[in-house]
Amino acid sequence: MPQKNKMFTGIIETTGKIISKYNEHENVYLAVQSSISGELKIDQSLAHNGICLTVIKIEDNIHTVCAVKETINKTTLGNWEVNDIINLERCMQLHGRLDGHIVQGHVDGLATCIKRTDLQDNWNFTFQIEDIHAHLIIEKGSVTINGTSLTCYNVTQNTFDVTIIPYTFEHTSISQVHENDNVNIEFDVIGKYVARMKSIV
Repeated sequence: MPQKNKMFTGIIETTGKIISKYNEHENVYLAVQSSISGELKIDQSLAHNGICLTVIKIEDNIHTVCAVKETINKTTLGNWEVNDIINLERCMQLHGRLDGHIVQGHVDGLATCIKRTDLQDNWNFTFQIEDIHAHLIIEKGSVTINGTSLTCYNVTQNTFDVTIIPYTFEHTSISQVHENDNVNIEFDVIGKYVARMKSIV
């Protein structure tokens, strides 16, 4: 994972299309085509489906990033394929509004979609997480799924629901998530700090 400090909001800016993917030793290199690629800068941090990656090359409307072994092992990135659509978000600007919640781009692990319900006006997804992370999910709390800031409800020991409105469904990669698919999940950083403090008191 990148070592630079940065902050995201979980409000997806646009989507990108993976146009090439290759391995070099233990690293994976991705070339992504998007409407914002030409506006990026080398060494800039950019969230890809919630994974903070550093831009290392830019050519017109294509940017390239590199993922290290730690990132590959803990996220869905290793399963991405050419032509996949992924969510993209640039870092938050200090003078901007925090429309989502504080997101670091540091994926905590994977969640599995165990149910997807297509309703008339929206879509409902149920995700299952590992028991070790159960204490980090609260009713009406925030969670990041593939980089998208969402609100949890119907929280159980290791499952929770989110509802997706049409705009989010059409403008992010959540439409590609189906039952049994894994997604990247990042829990609320404030909740993680509170849990840590409680464990050492």
